[in-house]
Amino acid sequence: MAVAEALITAEEYRVLPDNGQPTELVRGRIVPRNMPTTRHGYYCARIARLLGNFAEEKDLGRVISNDSGVVTERGPDTVRGPDVAYYSYARLPKGPIPDGYAPVSPELVFEVRSPGDRWSAILAKVSEFLNAGVLVVCVLDEQTHSLNVYRPDEAPHGLREDDEFSLPDLLPGFRIVVRRFFE
Repeated sequence: MAVAEALITAEEYRVLPDNGQPTELVRGRIVPRNMPTTRHGYYCARIARLLGNFAEEKDLGRVISNDSGVVTERGPDTVRGPDVAYYSYARLPKGPIPDGYAPVSPELVFEVRSPGDRWSAILAKVSEFLNAGVLVVCVLDEQTHSLNVYRPDEAPHGLREDDEFSLPDLLPGFRIVVRRFFE
């Protein structure tokens, strides 16, 4: 006789003791993840610094990194850790950051594609983030030095390293050549 595995909620997942291995919660089940490489971490820090400095200077919002959990689904719950996320002050007001997972989705998520990442898994995460209310998901591909931009109900937009990236609706005035993410 098969025994059904007990599913856990985002709230239960949040308070589990750290077992030293990266994980995500996917439809109520804990799923192990590989530890990111040094280069992956560098690109994530670079994105966070470039976006974060701009958002702070313009007093627009907060940039969060380090795979901080975002609840993308409920019943059963899924908690994903985007590489970098941006929350405007309109969505996550100034003041103390709430304990636990943010009660809202970020407007912008960046994922960095490492050599071992499968596009099918990346696109599934992109879809989850968009369905959860994220307005733009960007996938930085370290192999091709390109940036793919996804929005709900729009075709993906690909940028090469010499192309300029901007999001005037989310980060007015932020403009950067894609190559700068890889420097």
